[in-house]
Amino acid sequence: MNPARLTTFLALFLVALVLIITPSLRAADNSDWANLKQLTPGQKAKVSLRDGKSYQGDLQSVSDDALVIHSASGDQTLPRQTVQRVSIKRNGHRGRHALIGAAIGAGAGLGFGVAVDNCSPTVIICTGNKGKAILTPAFALIGAGIGALFPVGAWQEIYRSR
Repeated sequence: MNPARLTTFLALFLVALVLIITPSLRAADNSDWANLKQLTPGQKAKVSLRDGKSYQGDLQSVSDDALVIHSASGDQTLPRQTVQRVSIKRNGHRGRHALIGAAIGAGAGLGFGVAVDNCSPTVIICTGNKGKAILTPAFALIGAGIGALFPVGAWQEIYRSR
């Protein structure tokens, strides 16, 4: 594979990686109290108040004026005007991240394998088709490992007062 094709391949690979990662990094509009009304009771929540106090526990209910959270110290009714920020605990997606990483890695390994397998008179060692056979699964394993390292079960901010 010539250097121009390899550069193009790497550029496309990086664009694909960015397109896959970007949606999870994008922040939604979280200044609307109505976002909290879509939560289900029992979800793990972390609430920070304007005075610096914070509570963590199970969300009990949300109304137009307040939210109720069950923390270690009992049920806390927190008036809307005192709430600075509310975050919920997201479910982990480690398996999905590993699969996406494996797919990206396998594609990259296949591309590099094709490049290695194309012998020319200036290449000292020709591998036949071993480049694709070895690099595809090897890169898939590396990609799966990298994908599994992405954060799982992180806190997602649902509401922040203006």
